[in-house]
Amino acid sequence: MTTGTTAAEQLSATSLLRFATAGSVDDGKSTLVGRLLHDSKSVLADQLEAVELASARRGQGAPDLALLTDGLRAEREQGITIDVAYRYFATPRRRFILADTPGHVQYTRNMVTGASTAELTVVLVDARNGVVEQTRRHAAVAALLRVPHVVLAVNKMDLVDWSEPVFAAIAEEFTAYAASIGVPEITTIPISALAGDNVVTPSANMDWYGGPTILEHLETVPVGSDPGAQPARFPVQYVIRPQTAEHPDYRGYAGRIASGVLRVGDPVTVLPSGLTSTISGIDLLGAPVDVAWAPQSVTLLLGDDLDISRGDLIAPSGTAPATTREVEATVCHLHERPLAVGVRVLLKHGTRTVKAIVQRLPYRIDLTRGLEHQDDPGEFGVNDIGTVVLRTSEPLPLDAYADSRLTGSFLLIDPADGTTLTAGMAGEAFAARTATAAADAAGDDEGWDF
Repeated sequence: MTTGTTAAEQLSATSLLRFATAGSVDDGKSTLVGRLLHDSKSVLADQLEAVELASARRGQGAPDLALLTDGLRAEREQGITIDVAYRYFATPRRRFILADTPGHVQYTRNMVTGASTAELTVVLVDARNGVVEQTRRHAAVAALLRVPHVVLAVNKMDLVDWSEPVFAAIAEEFTAYAASIGVPEITTIPISALAGDNVVTPSANMDWYGGPTILEHLETVPVGSDPGAQPARFPVQYVIRPQTAEHPDYRGYAGRIASGVLRVGDPVTVLPSGLTSTISGIDLLGAPVDVAWAPQSVTLLLGDDLDISRGDLIAPSGTAPATTREVEATVCHLHERPLAVGVRVLLKHGTRTVKAIVQRLPYRIDLTRGLEHQDDPGEFGVNDIGTVVLRTSEPLPLDAYADSRLTGSFLLIDPADGTTLTAGMAGEAFAARTATAAADAAGDDEGWDF
């Protein structure tokens, strides 16, 4: 007979941190990730053996830990990261989902994908080069996506003789820029990913640094948020009506709570219809409960028999979002097919998909020139970031992205073939900027006249 908790139970009790890595080409980002996995004992023996064999075939005396994440053949041949590589690992203190994102300018869209759900982003800088254009671009994307925590990892400190003044100058420059665009929290750490200094274990070569290692910071940074700090949002995914002898009148609305807390007895509003009711029951894992919170998946029962279907949003009546058919948002265009004025798209918001028309493209943001605006660009190409004004066929209960990363985001989809074109964030782009006025609406024709 055993006592105490099992390893599985201990692991399930630890918190989860989703984080992304970003950095310019050859800054050592994949090496950092490989070192993090290796030194935290998160690499299986056969994985390490495969890396050792691949490194030997390339004539390298020591295992190239970057190969643990650069899995595509093209990545290994070129020595660069092309696609987002997701890795799961865990320590006794926390579980992690890591998104290793590419550094090239042409793969900015991949960083947007990897960082969109991250609570922390590690931005790597080569100590010899300092803050470069791509560093500013990555900081801007982190600010745009409202990533709560940003770590500046100044890498290759061994190549600048472990110089404290070099590190201090880079940290000061990056911190000033990141703060100016609204990055809420910045931590700077000097490292050598190749040798492992300050990645998992403290460095004996930089005794002037008294802060945490990369892993120590990842294990201790606050994650998640108080569910009660945000208004409740419940996108309906499915309507459950068994219509059996045991449950002849059961009508439940299944979905995942996007934010906030829901309680039995709460008055709620169903959007976009505006119908109101009261929560009469909450089923969680097949059992009734009195309260549920994000991100739990539950089934809601209401006191009134309302016409509710997939795509509707249930929210507390006192804090329900306003509905709109005029959407102004910051977007990152993800596809080689350009986004232009007049293009017809599908807008997917939560569990709801509606038709929409691109009315205006007010400006493109130049991330290389201090977020300079290029007015009326005409179209957005792949990796472009800018603002768009859309008109939708139906009202949408859209929160500002600054208030909710889940219910303030959306996708634009090609209605012809279902291709994802653009990622959108409702409202103003950067926290440090002043919101702009909404644009006037205009009609259209050919069956898409809203």
